[in-house]
Parts: sequence; C-alpha cells; structure tokens
Amino acid sequence: MALYESEHTKFMREWLEKHPEELEEQKKGRALWWDKPQDLARNARIAQSHVPVKPYYYDTNH
Repeated sequence: MALYESEHTKFMREWLEKHPEELEEQKKGRALWWDKPQDLARNARIAQSHVPVKPYYYDTNH
C-alpha cells in the first residue's frame, strides 16, 4: 500500500466497507456505460472512412 492516502480515498474505502451493496451498483453502472460489445467489422469501416484533417483548417490553398 502507498505511503500517502488522500482523505477522499480514505473516505471512499470506509464508506464502501459500511455499504457493500454499492459495489454491485458500481458494477451495474460500469456495465451500462462502458462494457459494450464491440463490432470489429463496423469499427474497421469507421476507421477506413476517416478523412485526414488539413494542417490549418481555414487555409483554402491546400
């Protein structure tokens, strides 16, 4: 464990020990927003359709 632990980290650690049901809610929230199935074919199409940005966007001579 690190030598320094912030007040917020201490608070969250103690709070989660007192409220273990919140860990399950935390997992549900993560699954809702972050753990999404990936479509590799769609991601490849998106990558191929990328148009490079000009070095200076407002320069009409390039």
